[in-house]
Amino acid sequence: MKTYKIQNSPFLFPTDDGKIIKEHFGNATDGNSQISIAHMTAPAGWSEPFQTPAFDEYTFIISGKKQFIIDDEIIILEAGQSIKIEKNTRVQYSNPFTIACEYIAICTPAFSMDLVNREE
Repeated sequence: MKTYKIQNSPFLFPTDDGKIIKEHFGNATDGNSQISIAHMTAPAGWSEPFQTPAFDEYTFIISGKKQFIIDDEIIILEAGQSIKIEKNTRVQYSNPFTIACEYIAICTPAFSMDLVNREE
């Protein structure tokens, strides 16, 4: 029995906003509800509604920039920077810049639409 798994076919979440979400491990790929790891690309001009997730989220920026609004504070991260946002924190994610932002997102417990708590 192997004690490792190489992920060559991540789950591609369907989106209607141009964002590319490839979950390598988590609820959608291997049923793991404890952690999710996703490779994301947010196009220029992209944004999501505010949300208050019931999971910790770690983000590592690979290229481009990403904007976070956390408790009314605007934070902009660039390539090589990372952030941890604790669960039950109201946050908005966006890329108001002119180039796409590529990043890795890790959620504990795993990302789930039932836990994200997006505002309408």
